[in-house]
Parts: sequence; C-alpha cells; structure tokens
Amino acid sequence: MRWDVVAWATVALLLFAAEALAPGAFMLWMAFAAVAVFLAVLAVPGIPLLAQVAAFVVLSFVSIQVYRTWFRSRARESDHPTLNRRAFQHIGRVLPLEQPIVAGRGRVKIGDAFWLVEGPDLAMGTPVRVVGTDGVALRVEPAEG
Repeated sequence: MRWDVVAWATVALLLFAAEALAPGAFMLWMAFAAVAVFLAVLAVPGIPLLAQVAAFVVLSFVSIQVYRTWFRSRARESDHPTLNRRAFQHIGRVLPLEQPIVAGRGRVKIGDAFWLVEGPDLAMGTPVRVVGTDGVALRVEPAEG
C-alpha cells in the first residue's frame, strides 16, 4: 500500500468530515481537490510530493473559484428575507413612542418587547414610522398624518 494514496484519501475524508461538522461549502471544494489528487496518484504512481501538493493547492483554488462564480451567485433567494432579522421585520410600521426621543434616543413597544429607537427628538405618544435599523436600534421618523 502506497503512503501517498492513503494520505490523499485521508485528507479528502477529513475535509469532507470538516464540512459536515461546520457546513459552509468551503471545505467541500477543497475535499474535491484532494479526491482529484488521490485519483491522480492512484492512476500514475511516482508523482513527486511537491507536484502533488502543488496540484492540490491549484485545484483547491480553482474549485473554490468555480463555486464562487457558478454556485454561490445562483443561490436560491429566500421567500422570507427578513427571517431571523427581527429589526428588519418592523420597517414600515407606525408605532407610538413609549418613551420620548431625547438626544436622539427613545423607546417603542412592539408586542411584549421594548425596542430602542433613534431619530429626531419627539414627545411620548408621537406616532413614528420605522424607516431602518442600526444594529438593534430602529431608526424612526415622525409618521405623516
């Protein structure tokens, strides 16, 4: 049994396992490169170690670029783009201020939660429209009529 064949098979399996434990499609493409080197070493004995490593590096780079160019850009758009982005779900809502906006900061109540708001100074109870987010704070402006 040749050590280089076993080594590349092991590298490929470890990369596939790493992708399974921490999915992100990065290790998967490097694992494909390791499989290609494994097949080359299996078919053509005597390939120098430096050439094997160089082939792995080049094939990893190429396979990741193929992924970024062809597959990542063609990812399916979510039918719920604000899912798990709670602040974005509130853009467009009109709510009364629970606490006045003083020095640019105030508070509104949405459901059973209080949200920090940022905007122009306004009195408590003034209706405001959520126009954006800044981290966990909602950006608001006075609601028109």
